[in-house]
Amino acid sequence: MIVRPVSATDLPALLALTRQAGPGFTSLPANADRLAHRVRWARRTFAEQVERADADYLFVLEDDEQQVIGVSALRGAVGLREPWYNYRVGLTRSSSADLGIQREIPTLFMSNEMTGQSEVCSLFLRPDQRSGSNGRLLSLARLLFVAEFTHLFGDRLIAELRGHADLGGGSPFWDSLGRHFFRKDFHHADQLSGLGSKSFIAELMPRQPLYTCLLTEQAQAVIGKAHPNTEPALRILTAEGFSHQGYIDIFDAGPVIEAPVCEIRTVRDSQLLTLAIGPADDQAPLWLIHNRRLENCRITAAHGWQVGSSLVIDRLTAKRLKLQPGDSVRAVPLVAPVRDAAAA
Repeated sequence: MIVRPVSATDLPALLALTRQAGPGFTSLPANADRLAHRVRWARRTFAEQVERADADYLFVLEDDEQQVIGVSALRGAVGLREPWYNYRVGLTRSSSADLGIQREIPTLFMSNEMTGQSEVCSLFLRPDQRSGSNGRLLSLARLLFVAEFTHLFGDRLIAELRGHADLGGGSPFWDSLGRHFFRKDFHHADQLSGLGSKSFIAELMPRQPLYTCLLTEQAQAVIGKAHPNTEPALRILTAEGFSHQGYIDIFDAGPVIEAPVCEIRTVRDSQLLTLAIGPADDQAPLWLIHNRRLENCRITAAHGWQVGSSLVIDRLTAKRLKLQPGDSVRAVPLVAPVRDAAAA
């Protein structure tokens, strides 16, 4: 398996993936024209022809038969070209000494504090390929790319995770809040947002703090909760150092998680090593390995041994990365080593 930048020839495979992903995958809609535009823009991004505010790094996961089986992305900065809103969950405290009542009520505050930060997004892996290390490779490859090219990104990474949905695919949170102001169903509003039409949020949604106790019980219950299909991605990013600091998606109340780039495990623990060819069987640790190139970026997961400042991998892995012995790689263990409890 290899993670690489998207190419124009990947368009049919991308369209097939988005159709499998369903309507919740609004950042990559199943629309051939819009996908073609995003692929062209991604190619310009990898060629360093766009500013950070417009950068869209779109990656695909390809197997050894050169079939595209997954997709993921990084955005250089959010909110610099179009509005980027979230709700921040806070508390409003009130009391009455005469009645002996004190209340703490969760409150939603409209926020655009994430503006300018970089985003991990658009992650989808074909259902029949969700085994082994495929999902971890597809997700963490983006973080190793950030480690190599930190100057292209903000000082924090964020991820908007899909929120809970009802059996019909609708959002209890949107039905209880947003549709009263927008008068459209969740799918329509989310689709408009995914296509970049976000001005209606500022124009129609309330800017005043909102008390969550006025929402339905179903809506309150899903605030900050990830969709079951998104929980594996949440676990991977949480293990990397991402955390939920109280921000939620304005449509379905899914959690917005974040981390300082310098504190993300894959970034912090990655190191530059010299590639060497040798035996590396299944007993060797699994490494996430990046060939340190931008436009011709290739990232894979493979068994290898660290020997001093060298990483010993087999010849097939070097071929996947399009590297020769003596070339420099950026590498990090695919999974954080388990610390000795006695030393912890």
